[in-house]
Amino acid sequence: MKQVAFAAVLFSGLNAQAAFAADIYEIDPTHAWVSFKTNHAGWSNAHGTFKAVSGTIAFDKNDVAKSNIFLKIDANSIDTNFEQRNSDLKSPDFLNVAEFPEITFTSTAVEKTGDKTAKVTGGLSLAGTVKPVVLDVIWNAESPLPWDANTIKTGFSATGKFSGLDFGINKLTDFGLGPDLSLDIDIEAIKK
Repeated sequence: MKQVAFAAVLFSGLNAQAAFAADIYEIDPTHAWVSFKTNHAGWSNAHGTFKAVSGTIAFDKNDVAKSNIFLKIDANSIDTNFEQRNSDLKSPDFLNVAEFPEITFTSTAVEKTGDKTAKVTGGLSLAGTVKPVVLDVIWNAESPLPWDANTIKTGFSATGKFSGLDFGINKLTDFGLGPDLSLDIDIEAIKK
């Protein structure tokens, strides 16, 4: 809970700095996908996704470095296409969702790398540990909804990698998993 509270305080501070020039967007949970994959004993990549994603983006198009994002994931919404595996991953050996029901990503720095690309560094809070993770982000597009010109939507795609061992998820290797995990994120967000 302390880490979630810290993330919220950090985001509110960043948001206050960015609010003057940045547009604020609310992530559309019906158009947000956070997926991951990890090697499974060399046979294949095991895949999973989280079905409950929310958050806020402050996006400054004129100075991308002043942008920030707070992403919140319901850890209990994990889906790996097999219920027993889902239950195992929710256990204290892995995500420990009973004690840490939320996974959060709070940006700490944004570095523009191209016309529509950036590296976003942030604190990933996972299973009770916060570590820095870097996401390669693409801003895809922004436009009004075809059926509602007053609702503006923007969209981003991002990828990243981290080791589960960095977050104390040491049982991964016991099951021939990882320990490195790749993230694949697609988010649509509505301008407030």
